[in-house]
Parts: sequence; structure tokens; C-alpha cells
Amino acid sequence: MENGKVSRRNLMRGALALGGGGLIVAAAGGEVVAASSKLAAKNTPTPYTNMFRRPPILMPIESGTDEKGPWERYRVTEKFGQASIVPGLTTTVAGYNGIFPGPIIKVDQGTRTELRVANQFTVNPINRRSMGTVTHLHGSASLPQYDGYANDWTTPGRCKTYKYPNWQQARTLWYHDHMHLMTSENVFMGLAAQYHLSDPYEKAQLPQGEFDVPLMVSDMSFKADGQVAFDDSSHEGFMGDVILVNGVPWPKMKVKPRVYRFRVLACGISRSFRFALSNGDPLHIVGTDGGMMPKPAAVSSYRHGVAERYEVLIDFRKYKAGTKIELRNLSNKNNVDFKNTDKIMQFEVVADSGSPDTYVMPTVLDLGPQPYANLGAIDVNKLTPSMAKARRTVQVERKHGMWTVNGETWEDVEKTNFQRVLGNPKPYDVEIWDIVNKSGGWFHPVHIHLIDGRIISRDNTPGNKPHPWELGGKDVFYAGENETVSVIMQFTLGPGNDGGRYMIHCHNLVHEDNDMMIQFAVGGINTNDPVTSDRPILDDLSAMPIQYRPSYPLGT
Repeated sequence: MENGKVSRRNLMRGALALGGGGLIVAAAGGEVVAASSKLAAKNTPTPYTNMFRRPPILMPIESGTDEKGPWERYRVTEKFGQASIVPGLTTTVAGYNGIFPGPIIKVDQGTRTELRVANQFTVNPINRRSMGTVTHLHGSASLPQYDGYANDWTTPGRCKTYKYPNWQQARTLWYHDHMHLMTSENVFMGLAAQYHLSDPYEKAQLPQGEFDVPLMVSDMSFKADGQVAFDDSSHEGFMGDVILVNGVPWPKMKVKPRVYRFRVLACGISRSFRFALSNGDPLHIVGTDGGMMPKPAAVSSYRHGVAERYEVLIDFRKYKAGTKIELRNLSNKNNVDFKNTDKIMQFEVVADSGSPDTYVMPTVLDLGPQPYANLGAIDVNKLTPSMAKARRTVQVERKHGMWTVNGETWEDVEKTNFQRVLGNPKPYDVEIWDIVNKSGGWFHPVHIHLIDGRIISRDNTPGNKPHPWELGGKDVFYAGENETVSVIMQFTLGPGNDGGRYMIHCHNLVHEDNDMMIQFAVGGINTNDPVTSDRPILDDLSAMPIQYRPSYPLGT
């Protein structure tokens, strides 16, 4: 396999892993594979019996300062590993450093990072194909050649060093696979991890350290031997029957009577969630994909699509030790639910010997100054329709058995030698994009690379207003069934980035693979060519020791 274009007609697609364990379920817009695990009773996980755990935090292998400021270098190796997910069995995962979820990377704003990703895979167990990979830092305003372009493949035995500017305001990002035609399989097998960007304003206003907790929520199904079961033969979607939080089925977490901040990421394939607390108390939404919201929202439940990130405060101070509260999933239209997919995790309040928590729940948040306002960058929360230089339509629907954007697919883009684009705005232009869902009974979490956008209207809500929990910068936009979502955005590049080509796609990863993705450009279409500007190289480095920061006790 070489970097560059490829026709899907030359690649076999098929369901090789499920072995007849899937159930094709009719939905309003078509069919979705919903898989009930084939585990024996003794190997079937029971909700709230396994202890919560946090992914490890990766240490840099080098750090320093130069004329441009501080920098850090990290290294991860993509390889197979064995995970204890279900009782009594081990599951093969394909993870960063062989673990799922992968290690968290924590970086301060203004610290440039390099992430060397080495591919030590062989053949993907799901599709039996050579396991090429692409790494996308989701939420980063990266150069095109480091953005995880779908055809910028790293094949087994090679590596690529991705460079990230980290100039944006504090936010929860995540890095995951973006390999063309294989993203769903690769992410399902475990190639997903969080990446936290901090700044002084976020550190001063939101809980930190022990009380800053990553939650990576996904769904999975298993064969009788404990191996993952996956099937996209319907090309419609995949939903499993076991809910995982940080790779643990329905965990229980011990919490102190304090305010906790949860960085919630839906990192599965197709399922959306509607999160709520079992006692009806509010969830305080303080952050979206693009970081802190100017005004937090207290909600009884909220809708969360694939790849969206929401930062949520939960106040446990009023509960007595021994109190148990569940984080539940109320579900949404056109999900397929099983016996326990209404459950996510359980919190158990424990005594705290420390001084009382005096944290004041915020009613407003100060996001700090807009980086590079001197170059024309505008705070996404201050963009107005009058600033827009163009308005474009992004229509998502299924045509002739293919998922399309404006009637086109990524294969259509490939046929033009990657020259076809939705639009080519100038750097720092402002535009409004109307995401129009013509898919009938399907919802689509539409991801636009590079930008932070703000939803200015939804056509199926009272007053056509965005939901209270999404009043901030976002890069994934949940387009509900037959809904139009209007988004205002600025094409902010930052210094040292002259632009180039970036992708737009559905983050239902089965839809993306089949082939719901097109592209746009900022500035020159062939500037910073994402495939040829910095190709992967042979991985000639000897194995380096992996170092993680000290973590918190299991279950907390």
C-alpha cells in the first residue's frame, strides 16, 4: 500500500469478525447492525462491579525551549495488546502503546508538541487487511500535513512525527485513527485517547488534578472467546450491548464530597447518548469541543453525539458518605438499545478527611483573550452573521447505497487527484454553513476539521435556538433527523500556517468509511499538501521506555 489515492473498488470490505452474531435492526432511515455479545454468563460483565480507572498520562521523552518558546516531544507505538475487559477472558486491542484507551497527553497553551507515532501493527483482526493508520488530533488547528488527512497513511513498520501548535484556548481534544476506509475498525479496536490543552484561565476557574476526570464512553460487543465483535455489512452503523467507560464495563467510581469536572468524550462508532443523573440533579455544562463556554448551563440531561466533547461539573458536596448515584443514558432516536445500555457508570460518595471544598459553581466563565487577534482572529462567541462573506450548504444523505455530502463522496474527491473542494475561503474569512440532514431517520455528527464554529440556529427547536449545552465553540455538529443546523465559523490558521486542504465528514465512523467525507481548502488548494509534504518514514528508532505520570488510586 502506498500513500495517495485508492479506489474502494480495489479494496474488500466486509464483515469478517462478527461470525453471525449481529442483528440487523430496522431504523426509520434504514438498518443498523446491533450486536448482542455471545459471552457465557460467567464472562458477562455486571454493571457497577468493576472499579473505575483513569487512562495513564504520558510523559514527554524530551522538552526544552527555543526561540519560538517551549516545546515537548512524545512518542507512542501503535501495537496490539491484551486487555481484561470482560470477566475471565482477555481481549485483543489495537492501541497507542498497546492499551485502550491510549495515554492522555497534557500540554500547556503555547507549548509546541511533536508526537512520533510508530505503526507496529500487522493485520487488522476485524477485516484481515494490512493495518495502515492515520493519526488525527481532533480539535487542533494543525497544518494540513499533520491533521490526519485520510490518505496520509502510515503503513506497518513506518512512523510519522506529527507537529501540533497548541496555540488555541484550553480544551479537551482527542487523538484517534483516521485511516481511509478503515477508521471504524481501527477506532473500534482501540485507537483513541484524550489530549488536554490547558491555559491560565481554565486552570483558575475549573477543577484540576484529582477532580479533573477523563471519561471516554463507548459501546462494544464481544464474541464468546472475549474478542471484539464488529460488523458494518449494512454500511449503516454499529451499536454494541456493553457500555465502556475508559475501557471498563459500567464502572463504579468513588468520589469525595467535592465538585468534580468530567471531560466526557463519546468515542464509539455510531451510538449517541443522552446523559442524566439517576437522582434528577443537574449536570453543569461548562465546556464544549472548543473549550469553556462563556455561560455554563445546568441541565437535567443532554444529547451527546460521537466525537463531541462536553465538560461537565457534578457537585457531590451535599451527599452523605455511602450515597450512590448513577450516570444514566436516556438514549436518543434511532439508537438500538439493549438490556443495560441505559446505564453508564455509578458514583459512590466516600468520606473526605481534607478541608471542605469551597469551590463556587460558576455562572459565567472568562475565556481569556483571543489568541492572534492581531492577525484577525475573532472569538467564536463574538462572530455575527453580518461578518460572513459566504453561506454554503452541506447536505448529508444516502444516495445509491453510499453516504454522501452534497451528493459526493471521498471517492469522488480522489478521482480529481484531491483537487475538488466544497469551498476555498481566504484565511480568517467568516462563513455560515447550513448542515442539512436529508437522511430521513438518521442522525449525523458532522465534524469540520480546523475550525471552531458556533451553532446559530436549529430548525426543530423552540425559536430555532441551539440547545443550552452547546452555546460555545464546537467542531462536531449533531444534525438530527431531517434537521438543518446553521453554523458560523472563522477559518483561523494561526502563525506559520498558510492553509491547505481539510476534511468534512460524518463522525458515525461507518458512514465516514462508506464514504461520507469531502474537503474544503483555506488559501491555496495545494499549499501544505497533506499527503506529500511530510511523508511517513521507516521506524528506525529502537524502543524507548514508556513513562507515565503518577496516577490516582484505582476506583477514583
